[in-house]
Amino acid sequence: MRVLVVTNLFPTARRPALGPFVRDQVEAVRALGGAELELHSFDPPGGIAPYVREALTLARKYRGKRFDVVHAHYGLSGACSLAVRHGRHLTTFHGDDLRLPKTAAIAKLVVRAIDLPATVSANLARTTERTLGRPGVDRRVAVLPCGIDLDRLRPLDRRDARSQLGLDPDGRYLLFPADPARPEKRHDRARELAEACDATLIHYDNTPPERVPLYINAANAVIVTSEREGFGLAPLEALACNVPVLATDVGIAPLALAGIEGTLCAPFERDRWREALAPHLASGDPRIEGRPRAELFGSRRMAERVLLAYRELADDR
Repeated sequence: MRVLVVTNLFPTARRPALGPFVRDQVEAVRALGGAELELHSFDPPGGIAPYVREALTLARKYRGKRFDVVHAHYGLSGACSLAVRHGRHLTTFHGDDLRLPKTAAIAKLVVRAIDLPATVSANLARTTERTLGRPGVDRRVAVLPCGIDLDRLRPLDRRDARSQLGLDPDGRYLLFPADPARPEKRHDRARELAEACDATLIHYDNTPPERVPLYINAANAVIVTSEREGFGLAPLEALACNVPVLATDVGIAPLALAGIEGTLCAPFERDRWREALAPHLASGDPRIEGRPRAELFGSRRMAERVLLAYRELADDR
């Protein structure tokens, strides 16, 4: 079975933090065997015009070549992938491509043109029915999360992690696991909480994925203050490192954190979150039993779902 993956979400030298979750999925599917994957990734500078040019590039590059499945990540990449004529088309939508007015209009056209739309969570499928069509009524919609790399994301010695990052070994640190410039991640909430807790707020931005575990393990706790998430890998990444995590009740967080002592999944309320953080900030090395839950969302397990979707699409031919 031959599969072409088309994506604008993939780490590059210029932007090493761009889509590591897509890279993890591609590598995990390859490791499973059963599919011969070819990757076409690109890093557009911004705007719609680069995607038009990329569609022309795809049409030239793959003219006459046949694939069983063409799998695109992100709605605009899905539009580009339609230039590859031979193969069943699958597009995974990651969140904002279904919500933002400029991209949602294109996503709706892509949904109509492809063989199978997918989202990274069931909640995203439910909340974007107007764009996707109602699953099971208007058409099938797959749920294909990317998962986390459990080999990379693991518990590390906290003092060593702080040393490598140049942090105070005895400091009180909260990790905001996102780019502060992204408004939906609500850095303002995280900053307010850190000030209320007398803690130092750290974050990573355009950080190579290999260094992200250092930031997670260096923190007393990870705080995910987002107002929306398509899936939201950050709580799972914290769980994989056995680091306490507090998250708003969006994306995968309610399922991921349910019943795990030392975590909180709730709407953002500064005083409630500060109270939940108090024991973690008072401890020299706060840890939780989170890794068993994270293992349920490992990239290999999620890749098995993707490979099954490929096989079903190929068989439909």
